[in-house]
Amino acid sequence: MSDTRSEIVLLEERLRLAELGPDPKFFEEVLADEVVLVQDGEMFPKATVVQAHQPGGGPKFTRVEMRDTNIIDYGVAAVVTCRGIYEGPGTNVTLKLTRVWLKTRDRWQIIAAAVST
Repeated sequence: MSDTRSEIVLLEERLRLAELGPDPKFFEEVLADEVVLVQDGEMFPKATVVQAHQPGGGPKFTRVEMRDTNIIDYGVAAVVTCRGIYEGPGTNVTLKLTRVWLKTRDRWQIIAAAVST
């Protein structure tokens, strides 16, 4: 397994755990300031994701599982595609996810992501 792939596998697991946390600090750090985020064709800002992961009001998700994960290694960039299963109080949804990771200044950040049902 390449270094890039190994690093992305670890980051993807940290992302999954941050969803369960919830852990807004992780999303603040890992999402690039100018990240392009799209859900079902609609763009939204980084702040929306960070805000959605604030603690309080009970757990957001009780189970987050990624399946069919594919990582395409471009050296200083990686594209991840997968299906995410999200379960929580009153929630049970499977989403199709694409994330683009870029390494700059020895730090990986998500520069683009798309989510669809």
